[in-house]
Amino acid sequence: MAKVLDFEDVKKHNHKTDCWLIISGKVYDVTPFLDDHPGGDEAMINVTGKDATYDFDDVGHSKSAIDMLQKYYVGEIDTSTIPTTKKYKPPPRETLKPNDSEFVVKILQFLIPLLILGIGVGLSFFIRKED
Repeated sequence: MAKVLDFEDVKKHNHKTDCWLIISGKVYDVTPFLDDHPGGDEAMINVTGKDATYDFDDVGHSKSAIDMLQKYYVGEIDTSTIPTTKKYKPPPRETLKPNDSEFVVKILQFLIPLLILGIGVGLSFFIRKED
């Protein structure tokens, strides 16, 4: 029967001399492997104290690396003791309702340059016709 471990107990094993990881609901004591890890010991120490499944899968470990985990197996994690991660929820955005005066200003900002351009083009044609 697999040993069931509490998250708070596993979380305490978070340094170079005592490093446990939670991967896919299982707990592994990877302390003996820290010096041999190709990504360095910091890569593993940085993911202690949380569910490291995503980090482990994201790297794309080889089948032999996955098989190697078995020799470091300690037990199962009690998933009910893992704190839920809160997803980032951005603050509500203030919706701007255009005022009538703002709308008129925007239309004028578009129309006045066109009007000036039209007058300039019209004057240039008028002056050329007189010559």
